[in-house]
Amino acid sequence: MKFVITLFQDEDGVFIAECPSIPGCVSQGKTKSEAESNIRQAIKECLEVREEKGMPLTVSTRQVEVAV
Repeated sequence: MKFVITLFQDEDGVFIAECPSIPGCVSQGKTKSEAESNIRQAIKECLEVREEKGMPLTVSTRQVEVAV
């Protein structure tokens, strides 16, 4: 399976990675590479837990560009 993730650096310099199609699936790392590696593992674990609980594996997401 392939997933889109979001990746950003917080105010403390830590990289935060999130998988929007799996609610609550978030990880972090000191570098972008570490955060990407950590979110891969988090996605696997989140999918396992959701499957065990009989929950839908993913939810639908939509990317919308908003002008401000």
